[in-house]
Amino acid sequence: MAAINPDNHGLRLVTRYVVLTLIALIFVFPLVFMVMSSFKPDLQLLRDASSIRAFLPVGDISTNNYAAAFNRAPIGLFVFNSVLVTGVTVLLSLFLCSLAAFSFVFLEWKGRNVLLSIIIATLIVPFETIAIPLLLLVSKLPWIGFDGFSIGWLNTYRVQIIPWIADGLTIFLFVQFFKDLPRDLIEASRVEGATWWQIYTKVVMPLSGPVIATAAILKFLVMYNQYLWPLIVVQEETYRPVMVGLQYFFQLNTAWGEIMAYLTIITVPVLAFYLVLQRAFIASIASTGVKG
Repeated sequence: MAAINPDNHGLRLVTRYVVLTLIALIFVFPLVFMVMSSFKPDLQLLRDASSIRAFLPVGDISTNNYAAAFNRAPIGLFVFNSVLVTGVTVLLSLFLCSLAAFSFVFLEWKGRNVLLSIIIATLIVPFETIAIPLLLLVSKLPWIGFDGFSIGWLNTYRVQIIPWIADGLTIFLFVQFFKDLPRDLIEASRVEGATWWQIYTKVVMPLSGPVIATAAILKFLVMYNQYLWPLIVVQEETYRPVMVGLQYFFQLNTAWGEIMAYLTIITVPVLAFYLVLQRAFIASIASTGVKG
């Protein structure tokens, strides 16, 4: 057996895994605490919070908090609303932002660099500064739907979707990725007589799996965790998302066990979405295609 020394590859590898494991545990502990607390009554939850028992399924364990949470708020409706709004927004955002990035990278037109700079500059504008102007705007916008013509988008799904379809970060991610694609592929496709739409759909997008996964995850997190905007524009329970639904658990008496149960439930879609796209997301981060 070879002696272990500071230059030994095995020792370095073990050290790396130990450090990464410790870092992972730091991030996992809050989730473990949340899940374990969701099965405990409030008194035990608060008593265990100062010890290692907070992370263990010990004591009076039951699903009473989950039953009480469903009785206090229409959780199924809130989760459906958030998944619907988030899913539609992500799909439309990936399509429109990738199209915009495609035009910035591959098409020659006057002023594209200036416009791209302006779009990227919007990333530094806090949402709170535009919330009220945006609210006044959407409250006066017309809409033609199945129920006829109407004025105002408040208390609808569209007011939670349309303002967030396009954003500077998603466009920037696609632009950076498209810039690193081989130009020979584009030129060869043009020589073969392919249209720009065919190049976008059959050449560029099939190669863009990593950036699509990255943009989708980031957009999903932003939309699923929205609180301020839905709180402002949605007053009817029918259209409320999960983050606004959290208010139900701070009315009258605060039941921390029910809150933990509710948070555990609404975390499931986020984890499921990430697990589906994790391979492509990790490939994107590890590659040099998407750069800051």
